[in-house]
Amino acid sequence: MMKISRRLSVAISVLALTGYTALAQAQQVTRLKIQTAVPTASIYFDLMKRFGDRVDKMSSGRIKMEILPDGAVVNAFEILDAVDKGVVDGGFAWTHYWSGKNSAAALFSNPAAGAGTGMDQLSHMAWLMHGGGNALYEKLYAEGIKVNIMPFMMQPMGPDPFGWFKSPITSIADMKKLKYRSPPGLTGEIFKEMGINAVAMPGGEIVPAAQRGVIDAAEWIGPADDMILGFHTVFKHYYLQGLHQSTDVGELLINKTIWNKLPADQKAIIEGAVMATIAETYTFNVQRNAVALDKLKKDHKVVVHDTPKEFFPAFIKATNVVYDREAGRNPLFKEVLESQRAFAKTVVPYWTKINGLYLNLGVDSPNK
Repeated sequence: MMKISRRLSVAISVLALTGYTALAQAQQVTRLKIQTAVPTASIYFDLMKRFGDRVDKMSSGRIKMEILPDGAVVNAFEILDAVDKGVVDGGFAWTHYWSGKNSAAALFSNPAAGAGTGMDQLSHMAWLMHGGGNALYEKLYAEGIKVNIMPFMMQPMGPDPFGWFKSPITSIADMKKLKYRSPPGLTGEIFKEMGINAVAMPGGEIVPAAQRGVIDAAEWIGPADDMILGFHTVFKHYYLQGLHQSTDVGELLINKTIWNKLPADQKAIIEGAVMATIAETYTFNVQRNAVALDKLKKDHKVVVHDTPKEFFPAFIKATNVVYDREAGRNPLFKEVLESQRAFAKTVVPYWTKINGLYLNLGVDSPNK
């Protein structure tokens, strides 16, 4: 009888200890410091704050994210290395920022002209989620760049406008006379293939550079963010149809050592919050940019232009020249590009055709 009591006592103690351990794990708070590549005024910083708040609520306070603006710990182009080394726990930027480490990075956040295939923002996201893109995205970091990173595409913010100009342009010949701020990496090479003088610089440096006359034209993200940075104070001509970033997706990077230590439910919470942010970004982007563009025109006398039609075939031709050349140099670039092209053969004919209804509706719209 005493032996049974002793065994029962031990069993109760083990159960109590197990329950205590489970409770302690449930109450454990994970704190993540996330460095972004955008200033606090950016609508995309706002979306990151919303993401952090969503994770906090979904986890009942067990995951706390501190969202930091560009430059708080490191500058925008140092975020990848900072996350890899654990200087910060996570980061927010765009894969094309790391094109210098592996050119295939350019094909994930900003494939120019839909990787030369005509894929738009939504069809690109479909490739990521259903066409093998996410597996290649993880391969980019694990094998192509060789960093200790768990990546998530989370802010589809495109398409981006062609950009801002001090004077109107009507042709590629006009553009060749200017110094134009473009994204870094292969996008800049595509413009140079067209004979355009393209330079790269962080977003916060663009307006000061234009004020000093260092650049004559520039692109950034979209009407809302561009207005926040004061582009309209230097430029008065805005061209909306951009080919260089017909797709533009911001990414969340988390140090993989930290990610691997998270309990399964916390990983699922972050993954769920990423999916929610993807949906929110689409709606956020449309409303905020439409309102901003209206304000730019009415209050700041910005003249909105259509991009000259000759840019479209010329840019697609230059894109494919640069991309084919790069595919011959980089096997991972070739693998990603071929995946996108194969996916686009099926998706683009359907998606562009069915979306033609919106163009036709817009032609006769009373709001046009």
